[in-house]
Amino acid sequence: MTVVEASTFSSGASFLDAPTGDRTAPVCILGAPMDWATTNRAGAREGPAAIRRASRLLLDGDHPVHGTNPASLGLSDLGDVPVLIGDIAESHRRIEDAATGLAHLCTLGGDHSVALPLLRAAAKRHGPLGLVQFDAHTDTWDENFGQDLAHGTPFHHALEEGLIDPKRTIQIGIRAPMDAKLLRDTVLSRGLTILSAEDVHDAGADAVAARVIEVVGPGPTYLSFDIDALDPAFAPGTGTPEVGGLASWQARAILRRLAPVNFIGMDLVEVAPAYDHAEITALAGATMVWDYLSLQVAKLRVGA
Repeated sequence: MTVVEASTFSSGASFLDAPTGDRTAPVCILGAPMDWATTNRAGAREGPAAIRRASRLLLDGDHPVHGTNPASLGLSDLGDVPVLIGDIAESHRRIEDAATGLAHLCTLGGDHSVALPLLRAAAKRHGPLGLVQFDAHTDTWDENFGQDLAHGTPFHHALEEGLIDPKRTIQIGIRAPMDAKLLRDTVLSRGLTILSAEDVHDAGADAVAARVIEVVGPGPTYLSFDIDALDPAFAPGTGTPEVGGLASWQARAILRRLAPVNFIGMDLVEVAPAYDHAEITALAGATMVWDYLSLQVAKLRVGA
């Protein structure tokens, strides 16, 4: 009997065409389709579906650098959390519940506020975490336009709740306007490390990766990747774009060099397909998750 493989466009709707619904899987994929915590352009609620669809382009072969395939991790796509429209706190509670107890979770956002409930769930299992954050913004404001819970506040709350260790936190690609006193008093004074987009351009991937590894050390670490870390030329489909950002290849080059980091989970957020062009933002997001998963396979191969 001849087996006819499905073409790319007719493959399944899950991320990387993974099996679905198994919460006991070694690595789970979860969608968090909310965008009512945004302060500029909404639309990230459609991010999980767009990222899943774009991931179909990554099915045909192994990773070109690591020589690995994320399918060997035993993936399961759990679908989307049934968030409650307009209610940020309740949506966060549902996301935290869905994420709690999973062995290793990659979440597709959704606005960046979803990082807070995800960190709450991860910290239950691992304690205070190191954080590697790719972003144009620090997201450490104590409020956004009068809103306590917003996409610019998750890491303020994470610090206040002891979910992340400030001295094991590094933010990469920061370049947005920010009050200098607030930056000094709420970020730098607590020991967080910031590498601006210009720092990345000047230093190169090897130096940036070395700095990340130095800052987070060997302890459990979470990766939070806001797609607006990339320059709008590479990721126009996002709610709060900032010029002067990372190129896609720079972010990928850094991620590929982070094998020593003990990652326990990640999120990829702020993909807003309504502002995208030819799916390049969704594909960039899917590729960052694919790179991350391929790296985890490579680490298992060498016993890292």
